[in-house]
Order: sequence, then structure tokens, then C-alpha cells
Amino acid sequence: MLANKTALVTGSTSGIGLGIAKALARQGANILLNGFGDAQGPQAEISALGARVAYHGADMSKPSEIEDMMQFAAAQFGRVDILVNNAGIQHVARVESFPVDKWDAILAINLSSAFHATRLALPAMQAANWGRIINVASVHGLVGSSEKSAYVAAKHGVVGLTKVTALENATSGVTCNAICPGWVLTPLVQKQVDAKAVAMGLSNDEAKRQLLGEKEPSMQFTTPEELGELAVFFCSPAANNVRGVAWNMDGGWVAQ
Repeated sequence: MLANKTALVTGSTSGIGLGIAKALARQGANILLNGFGDAQGPQAEISALGARVAYHGADMSKPSEIEDMMQFAAAQFGRVDILVNNAGIQHVARVESFPVDKWDAILAINLSSAFHATRLALPAMQAANWGRIINVASVHGLVGSSEKSAYVAAKHGVVGLTKVTALENATSGVTCNAICPGWVLTPLVQKQVDAKAVAMGLSNDEAKRQLLGEKEPSMQFTTPEELGELAVFFCSPAANNVRGVAWNMDGGWVAQ
């Protein structure tokens, strides 16, 4: 379905981003990975699916490095047809004690990076009259939670950016939508599970159950594979007129 298309997935060396990259690769897309840590393992996984793959280690908090990554994508593959803005970080603290540097970093990586990648990807998509921009927001783009002011603010911003981008391209073949996962057992969330287990003297499994029980009626984590299949749907002809949605895959979290 996506043969000869190129997908850039930010924050894709693990977790949700890697799950989405694999799902797009299975549909025939070329993949440009981005993220910190080991890139060779994820590249090998994508190659094993028969896709062309490259990697760029842009720091998504730095606009100049995002520009360099987009130029690299054009040189490697011609253009970016599918942009998945997934890079994200987290810090938990009350507003009055939230470290200013952490606020700035979360806004830069979770929100501003999506703007910079989008503005740079749009011209080629518009020229081709086909493109898919998929912003990985969060259930926290739709509702709030205590001690997550920067993350919630950034993800609400991503949902707003999604709507505006969709409206500005509404009469074209370029769509923009957001995916809003609930709890996904990524390395980021596992850290929260570990912290809860230590703080409350719980086993890791019990900490997971308590984490889910507080928010997610299904009592199960959403998987990167499920999110990847939703991204594939957004790229399919069936989603040609799906524009500006914030699609929550959250086990009933927002339905409460």
C-alpha cells in the first residue's frame, strides 16, 4: 500500500515510534528513524521487514538539527511523504515546584519539534498533493492529570496544531491527524511503574494494575503494534477524508 512512500518517524528507536515505523515498513514504506540510544538494532528490525531504512540522530529540541534531518531525508529518499511526530519526554512535579528547564525541554521536544518538522515537510507534500502527518499526542492532549503540567500543555498544543494543519490543507491530498494513546508500556511508562512500585512497596505487576486501575477501564495497556495499525489506517485511502481528528486509543479513559 505504501510502496515508494517514505515515512519519517521521530523518537522511533523504541516504544511507540518503533511500533509505528514497523507497521509502516510492513506496508512497503521506506523508513527514516530518529531518536537517542541504540539505532542499529531498530534499523536491523526494519531492514528485516524488507524496507529501506536510514537513521538521523537529530536532537528534536533543536530546530537546526530538525532542518538538517529533513535535508538528509530529501537526499536519501527524495521527500518525506509520511511524517510521524512522536518524540517525547516526561517530567512529573506540581506546578509550583516544576523545574523551569524541564518545562522548556518538554515544550521544545513534545510540541515545538512537531511544528518544525511539519513546516519543513509540508511544501513537498503540497507539491505532490499527497501527504500524511500523524502527530502522536496522548490522552493528555484531551484531559489533564495532576503533576503533568508541561506534558499536558504540550499535548493539548499538539492537538491544536493538528487541527490547524488539517484545516489549512483541507482541500488538498495532505491530511493531518493525531493519535492519543492511554497507557502504553513504553520505557517512559515503565519508569513510572517502577517509581510507583518503590514508593508504595508493591510488586511491579501490582504497580501496573494500580496504574491502569486509576485511569484505564479496560485494565490493559495499549500496544505499539495497535498504534502502528492506526497509523497505517490514517495513511490508507479509507482515511482520505479523516482530517484533524484526535483519535484516542485509551481503553475507555476519556469515556469516563
